[in-house]
Amino acid sequence: MVSLTDQQQLWCLLSGLAALLLAGLAEWLHARRVRRVAILAFGPARRPARWATAAGPLRCLAAAGLVWALLVLFWLPPNRRTPGQDRPVPFEKLKHVILVLDVSPSMRLRDAGTTSDQSRMVRAREVMESWFRRIPMNEYRVSILATYTKALPVVEDTRDIAVVENVLNDLPMHFAFQAGETNLFSGLEAAAEMARGWRPRSTTIVLVSDGDTVPATGMPAMPAAVADVVVVGIGDPVNGTFLNGRNSKQDVSTLRQIAARLRGFYHNGNDKHLPSELLRRLTLSAEGAERLDWGWREWAQLILLLSASILAGLPILLNFCGTRWLPGIRKHSVPANPSMDKPAPVRQTA
Repeated sequence: MVSLTDQQQLWCLLSGLAALLLAGLAEWLHARRVRRVAILAFGPARRPARWATAAGPLRCLAAAGLVWALLVLFWLPPNRRTPGQDRPVPFEKLKHVILVLDVSPSMRLRDAGTTSDQSRMVRAREVMESWFRRIPMNEYRVSILATYTKALPVVEDTRDIAVVENVLNDLPMHFAFQAGETNLFSGLEAAAEMARGWRPRSTTIVLVSDGDTVPATGMPAMPAAVADVVVVGIGDPVNGTFLNGRNSKQDVSTLRQIAARLRGFYHNGNDKHLPSELLRRLTLSAEGAERLDWGWREWAQLILLLSASILAGLPILLNFCGTRWLPGIRKHSVPANPSMDKPAPVRQTA
């Protein structure tokens, strides 16, 4: 946690006290002048509303707090909590992403993207790279499992995003498998086995595929380490392309079924990236929102907000609620006298 030196703390304290004394002197002079015109400002009672007597001390404290907070923020170094910064992360806070990537030949068909001219594998790379750019990668370790007829580990627990991008860059991984039917369950089973020994609720499994035939039973059970499962569909869900004698397109119903059975999320990534709200939810720590460590910066920001609000709001409150005295003659308070509206009679002289 960033702190101030003893000398800087002393300067901040002395500056706040100096501001308090100067504001107090100004309020004393102001009170003397107000007493001279009290009957004009507050009426016969010569005093404002009860709460308004606290306006002077509040202004003094707000001025002192404003000076103290601004000086503290001036001395503190900039807060560089950016997702891309390579700051050290404790081992117990590390999180994991397991990417189960469908590398079957159908993923090389060119019907994906907003213009339907990208290969499904290229679109999968764009969706995942967009996600990796928007999360604090220094807090994550990424593993990649390629799945076709079975599952094979490609990258395990890496922090180097360049390695991940190289794997996603249209690497022909389908040649490492024997030709056959796609088996997505094998990839999910391998992901569950990989995450079995990790910290509870520290892992997100992302399945990227264009769909597959899913049996009614046999869905692998996820260990306690898995917090969320995201199923990303790739490929045109309406117009298919023939491959090996069958029409291949994104099987939305199958992918939704997988996400529902795993209690996860389904996202059609064919023309849209993962929404920011979903990423915000996925990147929360396993314990929920991380506890805010209150330090000099947080206290200075809070006092700055309160002081500025008091200085800005007091004149408005004093103007409308500072006194009940309303000078002037009210129209409804003057009794109506019809005789006053008639002209005086003219006396006739001889």
